Amino acid sequence: MSTPTRSAIEPLPGYRSQEVSLFVAQLEDQTRRLREATRDLTPDELQWQAKPGMNSIGMLFAHFAVVEVWWTGVVVKGEAAPDIRSILGIGEDDDGLPLSEGAAPPAHLNGKDLAYFDDLLKRAREFYTKALVGLTDADLSREVVRKRPDGSERTVTVRWYLYHVLEHFSGHFGQILLLRHMYRLARVPVKA
Repeated sequence: MSTPTRSAIEPLPGYRSQEVSLFVAQLEDQTRRLREATRDLTPDELQWQAKPGMNSIGMLFAHFAVVEVWWTGVVVKGEAAPDIRSILGIGEDDDGLPLSEGAAPPAHLNGKDLAYFDDLLKRAREFYTKALVGLTDADLSREVVRKRPDGSERTVTVRWYLYHVLEHFSGHFGQILLLRHMYRLARVPVKA
C-alpha cells in the first residue's frame, strides 16, 4: 500500500495580506523545486549555451534575481531606477538578457559555481519578501504607471506584479529544465 501524499500551498505567517503571502508561498515552492532540480549543476553546465546567442542557465539564475529586485523596487518601493547593484552586486544588465544574436554569455558569469547563483537568489528574495510584508489587500489594486523607452506608458497593478514575478520565474524554470536536458544530450555520443 502506498503512502498518501498531500499537496497544498498555505499562507505564510507575518504578512498583512493573506493574498500576498500566498503569492510568496507559491514563489517559494517554485524556488524549492528549482533547487531540487539543480543541486548538481557544475560551472560548465551553468555557462553552457546550446548555441551562441542563447541563454545559459547561469544567465537565467542571475536574471531571476535582477527581475525580483527591479520589479519590487519599481512597484512596491516606487523607485524609477532601482539600485540593483547595491543589493545583488551585479547591475540591471549584468544577467546578459537579452543576448545579441551569436553572443556568448557575459564573461563575468563564466566559471561561477552554483553557490554564487544561490547567493544572488537569496539576496533578491530577502529584498522581495521584506518589501512585501507590509502590503495590505487594498495595496493590491494600486496602479503604477511606467514610462517606456519609446515614450508610451504602461500601467501595472501590485497584484499583476506579484503574478508576473511568479509566472516569470516559472517560465524560466521550465527553460532551465530544457537546457539541462539539451546539455546532457550534447554530451552523449551519437550511436549509429
